[in-house]
Amino acid sequence: VSAPVQWTPFGKGSLPRSLFNESSAAWIAAFGVPGFFTPRIPPAPLWPAGTPQSMSFYDTAPLRATLEKLVDFDLINSKQVRLSVGAVNVRNGNFAYFDSFEQTIRPEHIMASGALPPGFPPVEIDGEHYWDGGIVSNTPLDYVLEVEKNRDLLIFQVDLFSARGPLPTSLLEASEREKDIRYSSRTRLITDSNKKLHNARKALRELIAKLPDDLKNDPSAKFLAEAAKENTVTVIQLIYKSKHFETASKDYDFSRVGMIEHWHSGEQDVHLTMQHPECLERPQAGETMVTYDFTSTVHYPQKNP
Repeated sequence: VSAPVQWTPFGKGSLPRSLFNESSAAWIAAFGVPGFFTPRIPPAPLWPAGTPQSMSFYDTAPLRATLEKLVDFDLINSKQVRLSVGAVNVRNGNFAYFDSFEQTIRPEHIMASGALPPGFPPVEIDGEHYWDGGIVSNTPLDYVLEVEKNRDLLIFQVDLFSARGPLPTSLLEASEREKDIRYSSRTRLITDSNKKLHNARKALRELIAKLPDDLKNDPSAKFLAEAAKENTVTVIQLIYKSKHFETASKDYDFSRVGMIEHWHSGEQDVHLTMQHPECLERPQAGETMVTYDFTSTVHYPQKNP
């Protein structure tokens, strides 16, 4: 889904391209994206308080129609492949995962996982209202590791915003940098924390193995032994690196040009990653969890006219 902006960037260099991005983002903010969202008419402040229309700038009804047209929900719910999407309960602030192995996935579950306020309205599911889970965390690694402890895992962790970046030099760059930090949602921190937990479980298993048999049968030792069980995990990080011409509007620039560039960047990162066969191998030398980021050395030019 992308905006029907047919013009292409004019001129060369960062400044003309940044102006193009700002223009296309302004168009999208004013007119929406076909098949995705449309501006509310009348605007949200003119609707009665408490109505769904009063809580967001845009109407996402077109997104439901797009999902119903393009997504095979029967296939998703056949449990051949597991799909989990996260959202946060607006009323109590609790995080929730909608899991195709646990419940029937419907269009509203997908919509809730992307209902970022105040642009988009909360989505009602079984009497509760939900917003985009990215408000709490954009990194669902914890859930993946929690629900699958028996089989070895190869996880590709995709992050559209990088927590790392240059020091801003202007107010506009400061706004862009703030969004990167907020939306990246501590990807590396969460990954590193889970790696430390895996190492702690490994140490606990080794310690329990050294206990005499009479202590191994102690209820507390059995409890700890069960808690220390784990699989091996390989995490491949694919973290998008901002282009030098991107601006603070990049989170709502759905222009066709921008979408194609993002797809191309993702394709490049995948090809680069797959040139390293070790990423497909199980952890070695007694490790239970390893992480790779083969794109971390890829750099883009700094912002300049």
